[in-house]
Amino acid sequence: MRLSAIGDVCHAVAMVNRIQTAWPDTEITWVIGKVEYQLVRLMPNIRFIIFDKKRGKAAVDELKHAVKDEVFDALLMMQVALRANLASRVINAKQRIGFDWARSKELHWLFANKRVASRKHAHVLDGFMDFADALGVPSVEKLKWDIPVSDEDKLWARQQAQKLGKYIVIAPAASKAERNWLPERYASIADYIQQQNVNVILCGGPGKLDRETADAIKHHAATELQDFTGKTSLHQLLMLLKHADLVIAPDTGPAHMATTVGTPVIGLYAHSNPLRTGPYNNLDDVVSVYNECIEEQKGKSWRKLPWGTRAKGSHLMERISIEQVKEKISGYMV
Repeated sequence: MRLSAIGDVCHAVAMVNRIQTAWPDTEITWVIGKVEYQLVRLMPNIRFIIFDKKRGKAAVDELKHAVKDEVFDALLMMQVALRANLASRVINAKQRIGFDWARSKELHWLFANKRVASRKHAHVLDGFMDFADALGVPSVEKLKWDIPVSDEDKLWARQQAQKLGKYIVIAPAASKAERNWLPERYASIADYIQQQNVNVILCGGPGKLDRETADAIKHHAATELQDFTGKTSLHQLLMLLKHADLVIAPDTGPAHMATTVGTPVIGLYAHSNPLRTGPYNNLDDVVSVYNECIEEQKGKSWRKLPWGTRAKGSHLMERISIEQVKEKISGYMV
């Protein structure tokens, strides 16, 4: 059971792929959010049950009806939110595997009868892999993300890539405005990249924040930017990210989508610890002011605080300078 969000679902895919590789005959049912389902809906040999949290009790009733008279060998409770925990009560499973005590929040521990092994300072993806460990699934040397898309979407993305030539993606909008970098600084970075004869495209979802952020960047940019914000399906976006040379983004879904298709990511962080939520394959490439922000606010290093402690404030991302981002980009501009 992992309902949301896009980034976390990307992490969960690696764990599901591990199970399918080691135990190909395993019957897997995935309870997932409505939007997130659109990303993984073509994954083979998985029965998806869509849980639309906006429907409230009706969503729980629909889940109950979908799994009635079934007894699962194991329920992987990979979401600590109380809403998900309460919904999980309608699922009958011999093992209800939850997070260890330290990672249990919102009474998560009440709904589990087995817990994963304790792990200190784990990336979210590694935390999900703990569930495979709890099942006894053999470990893998190399992570595998396999999110199928249609031939039509692959062709569409190839056509866009041919028009664009060499390009870098800026996916500027996180789920909350405070986690976004300043539009004028994104614009400055976009101008810098295009001065190196590399195209820049903007991407994001159909939401208001995504649209406003993209428009603000284009307003400040001295060069014309290709804008795909709100104009792609998740599969089309995934393929655009695959053909890119680099993605620049805060802690947002496209950053983790890019990781699944092997595209390097420069992540921008202030509120959350990138060692926990950063782009998994590019943790050395993040530009982060989290350490200094959390130490100022809590008076101690993040190492002495509960894992996942967030820094708070609406202006923290302003501490990330243009020069810091340029320095990380320079390694990809050769």
